[in-house]
Amino acid sequence: MAARNRRRSHREASRLRLAAITAVLIGLVLVSLRLLPGSPFESTAAAQWGSASSEGRGKDLTDRKTRSAPPSPSPSPEPEPLPFEAKNLNLKIEGWYAWSVLDRRSGEIIGSDNMAETSTTASLIKSWIVADYLRRSADAGQTPSDAKLADLTKIIRDSDNVRTQTVYEQVDTTASIKRLFSTCDLTDSKVSEDLGWSRTQLSPRDVARLGNCIVDGRAAGPTWTKWLLNEMRLVRGAGDFGIRKAFPTAEAKKIAIKNGWVDREQEQEVHVNCLAIGDTWTMGVMLRYPIDKGYEYGMANCQKITKALQTPTL
Repeated sequence: MAARNRRRSHREASRLRLAAITAVLIGLVLVSLRLLPGSPFESTAAAQWGSASSEGRGKDLTDRKTRSAPPSPSPSPEPEPLPFEAKNLNLKIEGWYAWSVLDRRSGEIIGSDNMAETSTTASLIKSWIVADYLRRSADAGQTPSDAKLADLTKIIRDSDNVRTQTVYEQVDTTASIKRLFSTCDLTDSKVSEDLGWSRTQLSPRDVARLGNCIVDGRAAGPTWTKWLLNEMRLVRGAGDFGIRKAFPTAEAKKIAIKNGWVDREQEQEVHVNCLAIGDTWTMGVMLRYPIDKGYEYGMANCQKITKALQTPTL
């Protein structure tokens, strides 16, 4: 009896140990299944953690690629200096003279101490009269005839006075000059009421501003600016003097000009004026001197002033 009881107790203990081992094995299997991504037993929290972790790892890789240092930009080239330098000129020129240069890239203006003083423009103002006519024609939806364009060519290239007067009247005379002041932001100039276009008063600083107004399209408008600048590069004969003559021939061909020259009997003076438009600059030079000196004196000195202002590299 006692032996039988011992055998029964031994079998029950073995069953209990087996049940415990089985329970432990099942628990380990379940834990393993929960840790396997995509397992149907995976807990919601584990799934969320795994997803967030996966997304975070991918985002981190993407961000590291995005945050990689961009290549260093190439340094901007230094702008070409103006072909002029500001300085006081000690030239032996009789009478009054003044000059101004406008840097078209920055708008900066340099010039003589008296660059805001005015003088009569003579034929230099024809560049504006032609520009005003062309812009107003385009604004009205009109195209000048070939005959009219031929007249305008004569005004610019050959400085024809009769044709200038006709166009001046077509643009309402002094009203056109007032438009010049407002359109081109001139500050020093004056209208000569009832005295004609030749008596318009500009300063060298405003002459440079007029040149900038022509080249940037405000004066003649987008339709006709290129045409006008080409005509000004083709100035010929008596009007081809001054600023661009101070440059080498190849460079001079690219410079647009319009000059003015007149003897003023009333004042017993000759007035000579030069307007030039370069690639990066515009320039105005104006002179007044005794009438017995003649035109050539002023024409030569306009070139002389320009030459004296040029940087040594030219």
